[in-house]
Amino acid sequence: MINVFKFGGASVKDADGIKNLAKIIELNKDKQLLIVVSAMGKTTNALEDLTKAYADQRPDMQQIFGNIKTYHQNILLQLFEDENHPVYDEIENSFVEIDWIIEDEPHDEFDFIYDQLVSMGELISTKIVNAYLNHIGIKSKWLDARSFIHTDNSYREGNVDWNKTCKSIEKNIPQVIQDQVAVTQGFIGGTSENFTTTLGREGSDYTAAIFAACLNAEAVTIWKDVPGVLNADPKLFPDTIKYEELSYREALEMTFYGATVIHPKTIKPLQNAKIPLMVKPFLSPLESGTCIQESQVKITQPAIILKNNQVLLTVSTPDLSFITEDHLCDLYGIFAEEHVKINMMQLSAITYSACFDADDRRFPKLMTALEKKFKLKYNSGLELLTVRHFNREIINNLTQNKAILLEQTSRHTAQMVVRNI
Repeated sequence: MINVFKFGGASVKDADGIKNLAKIIELNKDKQLLIVVSAMGKTTNALEDLTKAYADQRPDMQQIFGNIKTYHQNILLQLFEDENHPVYDEIENSFVEIDWIIEDEPHDEFDFIYDQLVSMGELISTKIVNAYLNHIGIKSKWLDARSFIHTDNSYREGNVDWNKTCKSIEKNIPQVIQDQVAVTQGFIGGTSENFTTTLGREGSDYTAAIFAACLNAEAVTIWKDVPGVLNADPKLFPDTIKYEELSYREALEMTFYGATVIHPKTIKPLQNAKIPLMVKPFLSPLESGTCIQESQVKITQPAIILKNNQVLLTVSTPDLSFITEDHLCDLYGIFAEEHVKINMMQLSAITYSACFDADDRRFPKLMTALEKKFKLKYNSGLELLTVRHFNREIINNLTQNKAILLEQTSRHTAQMVVRNI
């Protein structure tokens, strides 16, 4: 049976990480493997910064680009002693592609520029990983995900053409992985005009799910720098606990509210195909991790999800009349048109409030569009705190020394937009 492994940026952030990836592949040499690899370390963040610098023609653009090149070249030097190895030229050619892009005048559409530049992180990382696996005797083949993941032209949020995608995957992948490992990119797809799209930030998990669903894989394993799915981010909260098992439904809820361990779109294709999802620690590959599958397991430990850098926007009509269904239709249409996703919302008689991620490019456009019909007030620099399976004691502890600007509770979930006092 085919297995799909996904390795995130933290697992391939340096030469030791790539060597560890190879050990995990070796431990699973009895399986037919397709591995999906993210950009290395914080490369996506760096490429995002490069994209903004290019779009704004900032003077630090070449310095940012130079740092990206140096980072990858240092990893190459630690993996391949012979600097005549073909991978050096291959990676240099990728950097030349970036250079060609940023030499031209910036394209008017930022999201298009973003996808053409930021996607290079995955293309470079997979070329290095593939070359290293072959270098140490693990037969592997590099595949361009853009030839398999077909999307529309929604840049930064490509919508997958499932019929075309599955036909491409079913036709080509099975014979490739009969006697070798397939190495491909997460996060990226391709349009019918051969432009690159991305599937949304942290979208490599979703890529793994797409391949797995189309191949009817035995399982998907996401290799992380945590023991499994935890009830909170260990960088923010002490004494976290690991869930041994989660249902698809519970995982869907947690990812919807912002749990970053898995991309929100990952679960549904796997649930539809009844493919289990394993989340395991890449430094301890024999540990059990967390299994997400069709399950009736009861959650007894609350899940705490914190999203930073939030905006709370309150909208009212110019004459302070009631917010009606017609107003809501206009509001949702504008949010959709400006590609701003709402994380929490609340309606009163004369106001509509929405909480969403801050985006320094999309937010001004949203405000301009809304101001044509509505009065606006907003607060920025906020946090959105979500607690699944909450109790009042936990809420009180988490909101100490915080002002609550907006609060909602349902049977299982409490959400609060807060700021530090």
